[in-house]
Amino acid sequence: MAKGSYTNNQILEWMGYFSNKQDVSPEKIKILDICGKMKNVIPFVETHKRVLVFADELHEDLFYDFWEAGFGEYDIWYGAGTSLAIPIKQAKLKEVINQKITGPTVIYILNENTRESYRIGMKNDMFSKGPIKYVGNEIRAVIMSKLAVGSQDTICLVDAESIAIEAAFVAVDGTIICVENDKGAKETMEDNVKHFGVHNVKIIPNLDQECMDIIPEPRLSFIVANKHLEEDIARLIKKNPRMQFVIYTLELDILAGIKALFEKYGIGNMEVMQITVSKTDKNSVFVTQPSPWLITGEVL
Repeated sequence: MAKGSYTNNQILEWMGYFSNKQDVSPEKIKILDICGKMKNVIPFVETHKRVLVFADELHEDLFYDFWEAGFGEYDIWYGAGTSLAIPIKQAKLKEVINQKITGPTVIYILNENTRESYRIGMKNDMFSKGPIKYVGNEIRAVIMSKLAVGSQDTICLVDAESIAIEAAFVAVDGTIICVENDKGAKETMEDNVKHFGVHNVKIIPNLDQECMDIIPEPRLSFIVANKHLEEDIARLIKKNPRMQFVIYTLELDILAGIKALFEKYGIGNMEVMQITVSKTDKNSVFVTQPSPWLITGEVL
C-alpha cells in the first residue's frame, strides 16, 4: 500500500460507517479516492449530495479549495488517519478552511440542497472573464452532444475554452488537451481550470511536433477553424490515423473549402449542420446569436 493511501477494505468500512451514521443506503454515498492523484474533486462534490473523499498530503489546501468553490455552508465530518478508531469531527466547511491536510484524511461532505445532475450548456457568466468570446450556452450544449465525451476519453480542443471545461467534467478519468497559442486566452483558460478545479486539462501552445510528442493520443478533435486548419488536421491525423473531427466555423469560405480538405486527408462520413438560436431581449425582441456551422467527419 502506498503512503497515504486507503485499502479497498478500509474504504468499504468507512462507507459503512457513514452510511450507518447518516442512516442512508450506501448507494446514496459517492466515493472519491484522490490519494496520490489529481482528480476533479470540486465538480464531483458540486453535483452530489453525499460524497466520501479519501485525501492525502498532496491535497494540503483541499478545505480552502472547497470554501473558495462556494461550499462554505456544507456540513462535513473529517478525521486524520485510515482506521475507524480515529476521532471524527463535525463542522461547517467554512469553519475549517485553515485546516491543512498533512496525511491520509477521510472527509464526508453533505449538502442536501445539491441538485444531482450533470450541467450541460453552462451559462457564460460562470466562466472567467478575459479576451475570450464564449459561444452561447445553448450552442455549447449541442456541441457537447456531438462530441459524445466518455469518462475515459482523450480529446483535443483547439481554441475551445468553455467546451474544454464542460468536456473535463465528463472525462473524469481522461485527458482534455487544450491548444491555446494566444497569451490572453491561455491565461483565461488557466483561470478557468483553477476556478472549476479540473485537473484533467493539459494546455499546450500549438500542435507542433514537440507538443504532439508529449500528449496522449486523442480519439477526437474539436477545432475552431482558423488559418492553420489544414496544418492542424494533418498533424492530428499523424498522431491518430483514425482521428475523428468536429470543425466549428462562422465563415462561409472555410465551410466551402472543407469538403475538398476532408477528401485530401481521407476524412469521410462528412456531415454539416448549422445551429441558430434566437432569444428575446429585455424589450421582448428576438435577437439571433451568431449561427455556426459544425462539420463532422472521421478518417476512414
